[in-house]
Amino acid sequence: MANLQLKDIRKSFGAVEVIKGVSLEIESGEFMVFVGPSGCGKSTLLRLVAGLEDITSGELKFDGQVVNALTPSKRGIAMVFQSYALYPHMTVYENMAFGMTLEKGHSKEEIRQRVERAADMLQIREYLGRLPKQLSGGQRQRVAIGRAITRDPRVFLFDEPLSNLDAALRVATRIEIAKLHESMHNTTMIYVTHDQVEAMTLADRICVLRDGLVEQVGTPMELYERPDSMFVAGFIGSPKMNFISGKLAENFNAPTVGVRGEHLVVKPSDGVWSGSVIHSENLGSDSYIYVDIGTDEPVVVREDGGKKHQSGEQVQIAPMDAALVHRFDNAGKPIR
Repeated sequence: MANLQLKDIRKSFGAVEVIKGVSLEIESGEFMVFVGPSGCGKSTLLRLVAGLEDITSGELKFDGQVVNALTPSKRGIAMVFQSYALYPHMTVYENMAFGMTLEKGHSKEEIRQRVERAADMLQIREYLGRLPKQLSGGQRQRVAIGRAITRDPRVFLFDEPLSNLDAALRVATRIEIAKLHESMHNTTMIYVTHDQVEAMTLADRICVLRDGLVEQVGTPMELYERPDSMFVAGFIGSPKMNFISGKLAENFNAPTVGVRGEHLVVKPSDGVWSGSVIHSENLGSDSYIYVDIGTDEPVVVREDGGKKHQSGEQVQIAPMDAALVHRFDNAGKPIR
């Protein structure tokens, strides 16, 4: 385990500054997730922590030790990439053992024990003699994770490790990663993703990045329930929060209000807003109703899966509770 401190970290590629002064502390044993839109700098920040990119300015500490000048191998990190990065000519066992064989001081027996322990943890012992081409995508990713485990790192770094997997495999592998964090005595983990579900279900805390800066850091529910900006409110949660501005927001004494689809109801009368149904989607347990109330984008209402609405149907909608309505000022900051 390691405590990480990032103090005013900056990274420039030529004249372009990509990371613009990030300060963040990651507690020992914490599972921290970096999220944000494409180009926000989350993968670059992870590579700076790993030592795969040089820090332009600022200070990075592991357990109080400045590591800016240390190579990746000296930092005690292990990284899992989205592309698996397995050696195709090596067996699963050889891939998982490779990092240890490059290090001095490990006996063959110690390597064997660590590989088998990691394989048992990830339920891939039966594949140790196979080549990567003989494995499914989910199995390959577990091998890549197993290779990281055998290194016994201070910090695990994951760079969108599930993005190449189909939906079912993403769920299964996400569960494996959560179990891994628990079984390894809460080793410090930093995980980059653009997937809302991964961030919300895996993280102890989430760091939302925007244009190379930290927008907000908090637990998943803190970000969901008390976003510090319209950007975070719109980014965390799926479907994204509905934003209603101008005269349509006047009932709540704010320039803009935000309401999540699950906090809205369709009413036969006495709604706060009225409009026509553009489209409805039945996903089994849930239905999503898209309503045109005169905003730039249709308002999304989440209802039970059995509810049905026809396109063109006139409806009225309202928040379940006024306390569930988020109010924002003209700068996009919350009014509380």
